[in-house]
Amino acid sequence: MKVWAGELGFADLAVSGVDLSSAEPGLEAWLADGFHGEMDYMARHGMMRARPAELVPGTLRVVSVRMNYWPRAADAQSALDDPQRAYVSRYALGRDYHKLMRNRLQKLAERIAAEAPHGFRVFVDSAPVLEVELASRSGLGWRGKHTLLLNRHAGSYFFLGEIFTDLPLPLDAPEAPHCGSCRACLDACPTGAIVAPYRVDARRCISYLTIELKGAIPEDLRPLIGNRIYGCDDCQLVCPWNRFAQFGAEADFAPRHRLDEVSLVELFAWSEGEFRERMAGSAIHRIGYERWLRNLAVALGNATGSPDVLAALRARADDPSGLVREHVAWALARHGQRQG
Repeated sequence: MKVWAGELGFADLAVSGVDLSSAEPGLEAWLADGFHGEMDYMARHGMMRARPAELVPGTLRVVSVRMNYWPRAADAQSALDDPQRAYVSRYALGRDYHKLMRNRLQKLAERIAAEAPHGFRVFVDSAPVLEVELASRSGLGWRGKHTLLLNRHAGSYFFLGEIFTDLPLPLDAPEAPHCGSCRACLDACPTGAIVAPYRVDARRCISYLTIELKGAIPEDLRPLIGNRIYGCDDCQLVCPWNRFAQFGAEADFAPRHRLDEVSLVELFAWSEGEFRERMAGSAIHRIGYERWLRNLAVALGNATGSPDVLAALRARADDPSGLVREHVAWALARHGQRQG
């Protein structure tokens, strides 16, 4: 199977069982603390995430795969260090990975079926699946203190996908954690969202704030977001294991529309039509134009107050969206400006 997976562009494959009962207490506590924020689906699906055989009856094994995505793009840290530039999480610079990986996983599952007929379903972040838990139990890596999967030979810059199957495949051995006393990810989080090792309060996470949150971003967190307009990579950028990260080989993951180097002002000038056209096929498209402008307004409020930044903000001070207007007003106030 690993050979077939490699032919389809996957970097690795491993097999785990389906008994995740030991993960349920941690999931229950995380939900009870409200750390999922507005992601109601997390609570709605409850413990099904930890019970693969309930999600897909008959499941005996889960085949986990990973695919590298880190693009040969402009340096991530240099983009973060320039407050006039937009920072987009590196996974979202190119096309959305969901469809590509799902199609490849389907082909892999069908290839397996040609040799050993089986019932299966494939998932790529599209159902209540504890993908990191499954991948760590399969031996693809271990859960880092930032809760992402880490691999000794590839760091953490990869996507995960799963095949739920009723084949009694041989199990792979899990890998022991290798984080030791390191707390680089905890210390690097701009908003302190990693409240303890292996525990993230999504309500403070920049990825949640810029992607999942539908309303206003809390004012006390806005200055901490910096120029990050979609997602955040800080906890990964400082991880020592990402010295071994590998570039993604998929052309679809290469940056589009200069998103790895574009200025905030340029993006803020996009019309809704331009946003829809240019972000079609991108993970960014799903947040919609209104939240796109909201995120950019916050970043412009954190940028250097140059004439072009102030002009861009004033141009949207009367935006039809109340959400955008509120964040623009905040940004102008940050620069000591008043509307009107």
